[in-house]
This record gives sequence, C-alpha cells and structure tokens, in this order.
Amino acid sequence: MQNSLNRRSFLKLVSFFSMAATTGSIFSCEPTENPARLELGRIDVHHHILPPDYIAAMKRIGKNVIGGAAIPNWSIQNSLSLMDNYKIAAAITSMPFFYLGDLPLSADFARRCNDFSARLVSDHPKRFGSFAVLPLPDVEASLRELEHALDKLKLDGIVLPTNVGGYYLGAPAFDELFSELNRRKEIVFIHPIDPPKECFSDLKLPTSLIEFVFDTTRAIANLIYSGTLERCPDIQFIVSHAGGTVPYLAWRISLLQYKWEMKKKVPKGVINYLKYLYYDTALSSSPYALRSLQELVDASHILFGSDYPFAPDLLTSVSIKDLKNYDGFDEQTLKAIDHGNALKLFPRLRL
Repeated sequence: MQNSLNRRSFLKLVSFFSMAATTGSIFSCEPTENPARLELGRIDVHHHILPPDYIAAMKRIGKNVIGGAAIPNWSIQNSLSLMDNYKIAAAITSMPFFYLGDLPLSADFARRCNDFSARLVSDHPKRFGSFAVLPLPDVEASLRELEHALDKLKLDGIVLPTNVGGYYLGAPAFDELFSELNRRKEIVFIHPIDPPKECFSDLKLPTSLIEFVFDTTRAIANLIYSGTLERCPDIQFIVSHAGGTVPYLAWRISLLQYKWEMKKKVPKGVINYLKYLYYDTALSSSPYALRSLQELVDASHILFGSDYPFAPDLLTSVSIKDLKNYDGFDEQTLKAIDHGNALKLFPRLRL
C-alpha cells in the first residue's frame, strides 16, 4: 500500500514544511467574527476548506486537480460570506485528504491540517465545526492522530476517503481503526476520491462527474458486505452526494445477501444497513435524486450539504431552491433537513 515519493519531491516538501514552521503556522489565518443565529440557519455538513498552504503542498506533489477539475480558490472570508448569503449558520468543514506517498510525511501533513481546522473552530466556534483527516494507509499513525484530533483538539468527527490506494473502506487492513471509531461512537463523513486505476473508464470526463458517485457506491457496498457495519453499529456514518448511486441501486446491491456465505455478514439485511446511514444533499437536491433517496431512508437521515467551494456559489443557490421547491418535503421536514437533523449529531452548535 506504500508508494514512495521520489527523493526530490520528498525533500521539497520537507523544506516547505520546515520553512512554514519558522514563519508561523502552515495554515495561518486571520480570525473573522460574523455571528449567526441558528433558529433559521442551515447547518452545512459538506463544506470544504482549502487553505493556501494546503493547495501549495498539493501542487508540490503534482496534485493540481481534484476530481478532474482545477482546485478552486478558498478563504475563510469567502466561506463566511457564502454562509451569510444563504443563511448557513454553521458548517462542518473537511479537507479532501490525499496520501502523499510517504508515511511519516503524510502523518505530519494530517497533523497540520487538523491543527488548522482546530484554530478555525476556535476562532469561530458557532460558525464552524470540522472533520479531522487521518494519515491512512498507516493505521497506527491514524490511531495516534485520531486521539490527538478528538481528545486534544476536540474536532467533531472524522472524514475518510472512499478508498486509499485502491483499498476500500471495509478492507481488513482498516479493521482496527473502525473498531476504535466504533468504541468512541464517532461520526464518520465519507467523501469520494478518484477510484483506483483499474476502475477508471476511458471517458474524457471529470472524475467528479460520474466516478465519484460510483466510488461512494463501492465504499458503501464494501462496508456492508465486509461486515463492518454489522461489527460497528455505533459509528454514525454520513455519506456524500445522497449516497452516490446507492438509493437507485439499493435493491440490486441487496441481492448478494441471499448467498449463504454472505448472510452472516449482513444478518439484518442490506436495506436495513442502508437506512442506518445519513445522506447529505450536496449536488443531489434534484427531484430525480431526492425521490429515490426518500424511498430508501426516513427524512431524519437527510442532511443539508453544499459542497462549497467545489460547487460554486451559483450551485449552492440552485441546490437551496431545489430543496425548497421539492414537493416531497413539507415545511417541518425541510427544517429538519436544513438544521434539525444535524443538530442531533452536533449538539454543541446549539445556542
């Protein structure tokens, strides 16, 4: 699972981090206060942060695009402005984390990412929460970072990619990590990344357009059929983009449960595990997606998500209008999706 960086790239990153350490925080920011009230505000559980130094580190290892698209501009003030414009009272932030090809360097990078997130939350405790990143595939380092992020930094949960170097969530290599997350009854946000090369098609399309939703589907299916969801019932999973293609394919995915060797992995039945997950509305607020999702899960398991800044301001506006205009949600249900359901997961954001 380890894919070493070449020596030149490694030395560049070491030099970069060393320089940042002498000039202050690698992800420094100026605090900006802009209070909000939660009575009418939304809580965005799918909101990315991309500090300049994070982008610089990605570029230094040749990672200039995410999901086939250029990395967008981001700043704390831009996030706050978007949130104010669309009555988003609070956002639970996450960073699209990538293994840097070297285990110690990835562990250091994860620590710096999480320290930045903690400062952001400290500066704006009612506007931001954050999911911590972990330096997978190194499970031992991930367990150490988990303890630091949750016990010392008091972050709000963990973000995990759908796969790490082609090993999907639910792989035996990650069992120890999931056991600890289950012991802690943790919230885990699952976000897609590019699939392994063998899963790539030759379509000349951004991977975020189609491959991301299928990678989410692969990860969820593997979590179910590996028995991870059965073994870890106390983890509260939030899956991106309304679960990718899972709502539409739910019955088809469930067919494998009838094979005798799979029954012990899914004793409650596949559909019941799917109903247990939480699903965000990021880039999935059209009636085509919502009707399928609504057939699968109770509205109490649907959460508002913007996918900012990968989904720009215009798409946030469209998503909110689509949710308001969707005839399948009454006013009370829409309020629950906007903020009520999230407050049950993140009660510290209550006034």
